[in-house]
Amino acid sequence: MLKTVNHLLALIRFSHTLFALPFALMSAVMAWWLRGVLSFVDPVLYHDSYIMFGSVRIPVPSGLGNVMFHFPQPEGYSSPTVADRLSAFADAIRWQEVLGILLCMVFARSAAMAFNRLVDRKIDAGNPRTAGRHIPAGILSVTQVTTFTIVCATGFVASTLLFLPNKLPLYLSVPVLLFLCGYSLTKRFTSLAHFWLGASLAMSPIAAWIAIRGEAVMQSPLDLLPAVVLGGAVLAWVSGFDILYACQDFEFDRQAKLHSVPVRLGVPGALRLAAGCHAATVVLLAILPVVYPPLGALYYVGVAAVAGLLVYEHWLVRPDDLDRVNLAFFHVNAVISIGLLVVTCLDLLVV
Repeated sequence: MLKTVNHLLALIRFSHTLFALPFALMSAVMAWWLRGVLSFVDPVLYHDSYIMFGSVRIPVPSGLGNVMFHFPQPEGYSSPTVADRLSAFADAIRWQEVLGILLCMVFARSAAMAFNRLVDRKIDAGNPRTAGRHIPAGILSVTQVTTFTIVCATGFVASTLLFLPNKLPLYLSVPVLLFLCGYSLTKRFTSLAHFWLGASLAMSPIAAWIAIRGEAVMQSPLDLLPAVVLGGAVLAWVSGFDILYACQDFEFDRQAKLHSVPVRLGVPGALRLAAGCHAATVVLLAILPVVYPPLGALYYVGVAAVAGLLVYEHWLVRPDDLDRVNLAFFHVNAVISIGLLVVTCLDLLVV
């Protein structure tokens, strides 16, 4: 049994959850910070449309306006210390939300990856690079992987119950799961499959934001804007590195009549488009503080580091040298996602 579990975890490349999970947690940290910050910018009473400082009523637009905090501070008000921020942030975290985000991320990705291995098993068997995967190699049976997929899909939907009384995650769980699994079919009919994958991972920060700020999102859709911008950056980032990764299968995909950007544009053209996607990633990360002003100078240092890492990633992968694609794909991208999460936490809570 333990051996089968190990094979299933290897099948879905469980460790690669690190790519999307840090962005979901980054979005969650931003949302929790908003919840916690009200405890120290709101000495008396907070309402959805105004803040009371003693007897002074200060209008605050609902939704995104609550993020801006462009309102006068009362006389004698001092900025919170690091200890104040950390304490307020800790009080804002609901641990069932933490558990819900972790479980939803693990179950959703596991279901989608297992489904991908199921529907692509014949394609994988014909590709020398993937012929050794678990189903083509006979390590796992179709029945085992199908059962695993159903269990993970059920676990994903059940995990959204942790966010109650916020019902949005539960209502959206099945449509999200269908979209995630739909990616596995896209290579058969469109070269935009890479962008479908990017959109699938882009859901992670948006979903985390909705799970935490569901009521605010319902009252004002603009409240979702910071998560949408972050999700857009994830979409461009994932699409770019998936195009790089697909260059390894250029010859096989062309012979098998599968659709991909390398098949459509050739490897040099695909590398240029991937570079354009990653340029868009940096731009979107750079404008995130415009819609989420609490982010400051340290966050911009992190964005600059991300830009440098993406340049390094494209230096590693060249049209005549694809041997280092895995190094670019696994190591550089893991540093980008985890590093940006750490920098965001430090910027909001410490600096």
